[in-house]
Amino acid sequence: MKKITMAASIAVLMTAMVATASPAYAEEFIVGAQLPLTGTLARVGAGMQEGVMVAADVFNKSNGKHKVKIVTIDDESAPAKAVAAVEKLASDGAIAITGGYGSNNISPASDAANKLGLPYITSGGVDDSLVNSGRKNFFRINNTAGYEKAVLGTLAHMGAKSVSIVFSTKEATSDLASSVQKALAGKGVKATAHSFDPAITDFKPIVNKIRLQDKSEVILMVGYENDYVGILRAARVLKPPVNALIGVWSLATPKMAAEFPDLMPNVYGTALLPFPATFDTADGKAFAAAYKALYKKEPDYLGQFGYVQSMLLFEAIARAADKGTVKKGGVAEELRKTDRETLIGRVQFGANGDNLNFVHRMAQHQGKNIVIVWPASNATGKMIYPAKPW
Repeated sequence: MKKITMAASIAVLMTAMVATASPAYAEEFIVGAQLPLTGTLARVGAGMQEGVMVAADVFNKSNGKHKVKIVTIDDESAPAKAVAAVEKLASDGAIAITGGYGSNNISPASDAANKLGLPYITSGGVDDSLVNSGRKNFFRINNTAGYEKAVLGTLAHMGAKSVSIVFSTKEATSDLASSVQKALAGKGVKATAHSFDPAITDFKPIVNKIRLQDKSEVILMVGYENDYVGILRAARVLKPPVNALIGVWSLATPKMAAEFPDLMPNVYGTALLPFPATFDTADGKAFAAAYKALYKKEPDYLGQFGYVQSMLLFEAIARAADKGTVKKGGVAEELRKTDRETLIGRVQFGANGDNLNFVHRMAQHQGKNIVIVWPASNATGKMIYPAKPW
């Protein structure tokens, strides 16, 4: 019995020695994902999480030398819990954070990451204070300017001369609404703004003002999913004489089409992907194949954002690991050197961590499909205009 035990011990020791020496055992880095998987932002948080996990899957299968392991904590759509999530992820060994949704959650969470020396990358916040407050290791791949270009380009293509802007009083939505209103005024377009508290659910008074007073050609909604649903339901009841309804983020998605088939027809929203999704690059095809394998459905743009931000981070980790600088600030340094064509276009980070090249696209719900209608260079179909959802 003693001999058997000794033999077994030697075998275990030999196995461990071989494992240590073998190049097949890749170096694994823990990456934290802080996301709202419950609460008011659960839907968008879940979409980004899918992209994060797809990026990890593609990276781990294509990068033989280094691996990443994703540890996700639900921040419950609450700023204090977002901070606690980042601190817990750091204590669990995370070397960087990907994720975050909602500027009011991202701001304190990225501050916590900054204090801990962790790079933080996101696509979930467009408040410009995120990149203008001196955060050293903060990076984002999209911004208000890119959304504004998509909205203004679409309205110009429509030839709209009057627009009613209905916007949430949250900071990011207020900033975008204000910026669009100012730009429209500069172009001679009548732009009337109507703010609403994020807590309200009855939008009929605002829509009635648009119907009776504004009489605008287009309604622009700057809010979030629940807001869009409320505004569209009110419009369906009151039927203002508009030619189109446009939203911004989280609207032109297959999930919204599936869950609100009576509200979405002809509605516009920012989206990088048509539905069904199509890709013509090797990176895009790898993303789509992994997404369908993991989630048994077509990818949407939230997943695409999560994929791009995470893949850029993983590639920076790999480069820093090759240089032996992961624990010396190398990951952030490699992110700053990023200059790469991605699924959302070219990404380069400025000194403040913002993507210098971001321009969004506008899509329209057409039947069961989502069609990219602006800009012309990315269009997958023709814009239907005028067109209402009722």
